[in-house]
Order: sequence, then structure tokens, then C-alpha cells
Amino acid sequence: MNDAELRQALVDAAYLEGDFLLRSGKRSRYYFDKYRFETRPDLLAPIGERIAAVVAEHEPEAVRLAAPVLGGVVLAASAALVSGLPFLMVRDAAKEYGTANRIEGPFAEGENVCFVEDVVTSGGALLEAIGAAREAGLVVRTAVCVVDREEGGSDALARQAVRLRPLFRAGSLLEAQKTPAKPLG
Repeated sequence: MNDAELRQALVDAAYLEGDFLLRSGKRSRYYFDKYRFETRPDLLAPIGERIAAVVAEHEPEAVRLAAPVLGGVVLAASAALVSGLPFLMVRDAAKEYGTANRIEGPFAEGENVCFVEDVVTSGGALLEAIGAAREAGLVVRTAVCVVDREEGGSDALARQAVRLRPLFRAGSLLEAQKTPAKPLG
């Protein structure tokens, strides 16, 4: 699947119109439902391949991937299968049972990790997870997302010395939404 085909497939699968409250607290007339592309192997596989390629190109020193729970984990697992890099899962808060870890998966202080996220709006959830990783002694310079909604997340991450590398920007997906899908075959 080439980039144009994947872009159109993402729009066809996950683009919704209506009145949506985003995690950032903003309201939007459109929404990219990450679960509609993360739960489909035909889309998850090419997304994982592209994430792995972006990590290899832009953060070749990464020894692990990392992702905020929940949506980013599926993407990190898909990219890990392609890249061979192990991944970490970062919870919103440490669990209160078992190991009481906030970060799941083995790692060593000083390791360079590349974060993986689904959709970035303001960057709030991703910044919280990156903060936890840094607090644990991990080095974070780059994050890869599937969709950058272009609503300040990239700038917020840059202020924390993290470069956001989106597979797609909302503007290009919205343009694809306006283009009628081509019939298969």
C-alpha cells in the first residue's frame, strides 16, 4: 500500500464528522477514531512499517520504542514487530498492585527511546508519558504519530526538546476526505 492509498484508507476507516470533545478539551467538527484503524490488521501492518521506517531514519540511536497506554501500545507493538526494537508501555499512573510500575517493560537508565502515538492534538497525553519516561532516566528526543491534528501538539513537544514526526497531517487527510474513493479492482 503506497502513501496515497494508506492516506485514503485511514480517512475511509477513521474519519468521522459531528461534534466531538477531544481529550485536549477542545471541540471539533471532525474526529479521527484511532480504534477504527488500530484494530484492522490491513491498516495496522503498513502503519507499523512506516513507523519503524521513520524511527530508523530520524531516531536511529533508539534502543526501544515507548507508547502511552492505550492507543499507542498497539502501534508500538506493530512497529516493534517490523523494527525488532522492544517497547515500553507508559501508564497514566503507577498501578497499585503487583509491581506498581508506571512504565511496563524492562529498560536501563540512559537508554534512548522513541515514542509512538496515535493522534496528537495538543500533545498533552504524550507529554505526560514523556515526562514519566524522562523521570525514570530515559532519553526522549523524538515521537512518531500517525496523525498530527496540527493544533499545537508539535510546538508543545518542541518546547520540551521533542521532535514530532507525523506519518500524516490532518490537512492532508482532510483533503483526502474530499476526494472520492477510487473503486477497488
